Amino acid sequence: MSDSAAPSPNNLDAFWMPFTANRQFKSNPRMLVSAKGMYYTNIEGQQILDGTAGLWCCNAGHAEPRIVEAVAKQIAELDYAPSFQMGHPKAFELAARVTSMFPAELDHMFFTNSGSESVDTALKIALAYHRARGEGTRTRLIGRERGYHGTGFGGISVGGIVANRRTFGTMLTGVDHLPHTHLPEKNAFSRGVPEYGAELADELERIVALHDASTIAAVIVEPIAGSTGVILPPKGYLERLRKICDKHGILLIFDEVITGFGRLGTPFATDFFGVKPDLVTLAKGLTSGTIPMGGVICSKEIYNAFMTGPDNMIELFHGYTYSGHPVAAAAGLATLDTYKEEGLFERANALAPYWEDAVHSLKGTRHVTDLRNLGLIGAIELESMPDKPTVRAVNAFKKCYEKGVMIRTTGDIIALSPPLIAEKNHVDQIFETIRSVLNEIE
Repeated sequence: MSDSAAPSPNNLDAFWMPFTANRQFKSNPRMLVSAKGMYYTNIEGQQILDGTAGLWCCNAGHAEPRIVEAVAKQIAELDYAPSFQMGHPKAFELAARVTSMFPAELDHMFFTNSGSESVDTALKIALAYHRARGEGTRTRLIGRERGYHGTGFGGISVGGIVANRRTFGTMLTGVDHLPHTHLPEKNAFSRGVPEYGAELADELERIVALHDASTIAAVIVEPIAGSTGVILPPKGYLERLRKICDKHGILLIFDEVITGFGRLGTPFATDFFGVKPDLVTLAKGLTSGTIPMGGVICSKEIYNAFMTGPDNMIELFHGYTYSGHPVAAAAGLATLDTYKEEGLFERANALAPYWEDAVHSLKGTRHVTDLRNLGLIGAIELESMPDKPTVRAVNAFKKCYEKGVMIRTTGDIIALSPPLIAEKNHVDQIFETIRSVLNEIE
């Protein structure tokens, strides 16, 4: 390669960015170069208040000293160790500590590297479990409209966001979908869990009648559908879904990649709603976004179904090179220490009423058609511009960034999920900025 063809340090061409309008971004890039606590710093030196915990993941804030120190120490001590027929102590310690946060029956953890991998792993475990117990006809998987379960073929198959599905042709066969629970005609501007829509869970009975329970392996739902724009479960909905799954021998999977690790002021949505699933997918807050890591929590009954046959045989032919990675495990342990020592779940719970009031203070603001909240999650639904869907929300995102606040948009919905270290003044800054932006943009 000649010198003239060598890439320059500020060449943006090579990186094909995920979920990004690449050409638009590269014509006017937003570059972040450092982060601490509640703030990013961009390449121009401007501080940007993080209203989204990165991508729903930096629950302990940025550059938390415990995590930084643990990661640096672990790289120097043991940078990598295989988890196929080998082990290292921190992966076992982390699995024990995470499972201890769940009800006693949910006591095993399989490590992955992301939410997408966690979902595909949970689906595979569900299929293999039924086969192990002699019900191999149970191969059908049930997701939900507007659900987001990552970007693996399993996740987009059970997911229900059309833009993630339409360009990839035939996905997993034998998949069906429950209706979503977004009922703005009845639940608009609800504070917390909405009143109406629990009966939508009964659509699972219709799906069972169509396909027969003997063909259905699992139902997967997000307790709160996050990436689609914060759609909350109506009162009694998850309980109803649990009962129907029990009635027909169907596994219930909670995708807690977003809701896990304090987002609702409780360790998991499982605790908040008091509904116990059979499998739980985790990622994001597990390491506070510092090192990629995910996991699947499963019940003793599911794990034991595989522990048959000769003990020298591999029980589940599944895994990843980086399952239980030492540096990620060290980050996870330090993250759990931070949550506990700083009381971050309790802090989130204490801040939630103030957050709720701040979200709903935008009622009557220009362009706002609905407001939703639970825990430290919020959504501001905007009226779409005629023939220009998503443009208004994207314009709001850009303008908020210019004013020093990072928000996230999906469609014409602004989604918010600050780090759990947020203070009231941070909440004030987020919503004062959004209000001023909405009053400025068309």
